[in-house]
Formats: sequence, structure tokens, C-alpha cells
Amino acid sequence: MHVQEWLDSVPAVAVYAVVALVIGMESLGIPLPGEIVLVSAALLSSQHSGVNPVVLGACATAGAVLGDSIGYAIGRKGGRPLLAWLGARFPKHFSAGHVATAERSFQKWGMWAVFFGRFIALLRIFAGPLAGVLHMPYWKFLIANLLGGICWAGGTTAVVYYVGLVAEDWLKRFSYVGLAAAVLVGLASMLVVKRKAKKAQEQHEREAEPVSAGE
Repeated sequence: MHVQEWLDSVPAVAVYAVVALVIGMESLGIPLPGEIVLVSAALLSSQHSGVNPVVLGACATAGAVLGDSIGYAIGRKGGRPLLAWLGARFPKHFSAGHVATAERSFQKWGMWAVFFGRFIALLRIFAGPLAGVLHMPYWKFLIANLLGGICWAGGTTAVVYYVGLVAEDWLKRFSYVGLAAAVLVGLASMLVVKRKAKKAQEQHEREAEPVSAGE
């Protein structure tokens, strides 16, 4: 079953909880499709399903900020051995090359790596734990994490919601245009058929007149 279909089958409260939980676990360092779930839920909210986009954005933001903060605490306590353990469990996401790339980004950009990392799938998973491993001051991490979470979660929800509304409105207008076009085509076809039938009848009458005169 598609993610959006599944979300559509559960109550709105469950949608909020699932979005916050999946994004929170992804931010904590567990490779989950947080962005896909958020986009699907935001699109669902634009379809008048009872899912409030404001509440959805708030839940997504809360999940992102809390998940990153927990990931930061785990990374600070676990240190390098934690990254090695994650690399063994999730080699696709936490390989030595990916860790080195993320670490260079953090060392070069600092707080900005945490902020913009929220918009990049790989860094989104790394941000919390790696910031903790590198002992980034928590107040810096929290500011970047909070701003990044609000911009990413709130922005994604708003953009997808309004795009969904515009698309729905366009489809409605398209259906009305299609209906009007179908009616016009139907009327035109009827007039053409009626005109041809009239010409055929007149021709038949003209051909029948000489026969009648000969008789």
C-alpha cells in the first residue's frame, strides 16, 4: 500500500503521530523516509481529509527538533564507537566515506551544516549524532536545529499543501472545461449530422421528382 493511501486510512491524530515519530527517528539517526511521509501527509491535508496543515507542520517540526536533540545526546555519549557501530549496522548510510564527508561539512560550516543538513537526506540522518560526537556546543546546535526544523518541516508542509490546493483547483477547472468542450462537441456533431441528413433527404426528393413526372 502506498504511504499516502495508508495515511488516508487512519485518523488525523494518528497521521500527526506517525509523521512526528518517523521524522524524529530519522533525525535521531535511524534511516527512515521522513521526507516522503511528510510530503504524503501534507498532500493529504490539501485534499480536505481532516488533517490540519498547521498542526501537521508543528508535529513535524517537534519531531525533527526532538529527534535531533536525542541524536545529539547519544552521539556525545557514544562518541566514535557509536559511528563505527552504526556503520556496521547501516553500511549504506553510515559508511566510512559518508561519515568523513559529513564530518568535513561540520568542521567547515559548523552551525550552518546542522541548519542546511535538515534539507539534505544524508546529513539529516547524521546531523544530531555527528554534532554530538564532534562536541559542538549544545546551544549552537539547538539554535541551528530549531531554525532548520522549522524551515524544513514548516516550509515543506506549506509548499506541498498549497501546491496540492492549486493542483486540485486546476483539475476542477480542467474538468469544467472538459465538460463544456464535450457539450460543444456534442452540439456541433448533432448539427452536422442533422445538416447531412437534411441534404440527403433533399437529394432523395430531387431524384424522385423525375420518376414521378414520367409516370
